[in-house]
Amino acid sequence: MRAATHGRSTEAEIRDILETAVRPPERVKLGSLLASIAREAELTDAEAELFDQLRDKTPADPMRFE
Repeated sequence: MRAATHGRSTEAEIRDILETAVRPPERVKLGSLLASIAREAELTDAEAELFDQLRDKTPADPMRFE
């Protein structure tokens, strides 16, 4: 009945239910959290540049399932 109410298939409704369960809208997003910490720390441009220089910029290797 819920799927029909939302105008989608049962499978699409189940996917939506699962998506909502594992990714609730009120969750804290890591990027937002880190940005807020940086704002609270009141880093200077020079300090931010230093962090950028120290950051490991090598691309990550993709996972292998062998």
